[in-house]
Amino acid sequence: MMLREGQVVAVRSFESTQELTLTITAHPAGAGQFLAGETLRALNYPPLNGEAKEGETVRFDCSPLQKNLGTGGFALVTAICGRLPEDVLPNDDGHIMKARYTPSQYMVSAVEEQESPFHEKMRQAEDLDGMPVVGIDLHSQLPAVIAGIRTEKPEAKVVYVYTDGGALPAFFSRNITTLREQGWLDAVITAGQAFGGDLEAINTFSGLLAARRVLKADITIMGQGPGNAGSGTPYGYSGFDLGAFLTQAAIGGGKAICALRMSAADFRPRHQGISHHSLRILSGFIPVPLTVPIPEFTAEGEGQKPLLNNSFSQLVDSQLKQISSRHRVQKCETTGLYQALSQCPVRLSTMRRSLAEDAAPFLAAAVAGRLAAQML
Repeated sequence: MMLREGQVVAVRSFESTQELTLTITAHPAGAGQFLAGETLRALNYPPLNGEAKEGETVRFDCSPLQKNLGTGGFALVTAICGRLPEDVLPNDDGHIMKARYTPSQYMVSAVEEQESPFHEKMRQAEDLDGMPVVGIDLHSQLPAVIAGIRTEKPEAKVVYVYTDGGALPAFFSRNITTLREQGWLDAVITAGQAFGGDLEAINTFSGLLAARRVLKADITIMGQGPGNAGSGTPYGYSGFDLGAFLTQAAIGGGKAICALRMSAADFRPRHQGISHHSLRILSGFIPVPLTVPIPEFTAEGEGQKPLLNNSFSQLVDSQLKQISSRHRVQKCETTGLYQALSQCPVRLSTMRRSLAEDAAPFLAAAVAGRLAAQML
């Protein structure tokens, strides 16, 4: 960690999160960067630390800034100096710890535990009752999947089961905040070590059961929060767990759909066409057949034109051979989806590329949403 103290100059709040502008007031002896007098941005989570106010001094970790991280490129407040936050315990005498045995462990009332008002429903929950479950590798696919759902069934109740491969606090996701505010997303269930959803679940399958049996979801989207981790190795990426989650959904009575991660603009060969993330999961680590929608691109929207290139089509066709013998590959038209994505209430961005710069990842996610809605 790289701990500093700073005075709060400005505060901007959104959904259980504060974005603070800080002036550094103290740094360790021998520090070579992030020195007193410098200004930077930091995130504070009031449920963990209490609300910070202008003029107060806070302690924060600035190591994410030192590494110039993308999604996680904020300093993070660890404490407000000089006062303690009010005591807050979960409702219903909950006692499940998230981020367990860390200094920031967070006690919640889990939907399954004995004190929960939903305990009896969860005790009797055995299967997903045919609910479509769309699995996503990246958090940036979430709004695109919902855009696809809305082209077919705008009234569908959509729940997001937020897994713990990325940011643990759901408060961090501005996509979630905006999608909730605009009525695109009905509820969030945080599963595993993730926390901050409308409901808390001890594991991912339990979260899926809660989506169906407690929240009465029509469609559930399942995937990690923002800030995924990758290493450039075949299996060292946080989205790899999606294979296990989709297997749970399929075996547990859901209609499991894998939204492909695709790109026509990524400079890394392993992510061109269908990403090696999707290919590795689907070609060898899911023991049951899933539905895998593949977009049939059209000339709609300027950003789709590169996707009609013969070399791109041939690359995707060759990659599909790795998974078509194991799964139900289903071609899905993209008519109307580019426009629907253009009207999304959040800014579409994946790996810092927009819809216009790389339409493939968003269209691949949108057809998964469209197909899920057609399964209702």
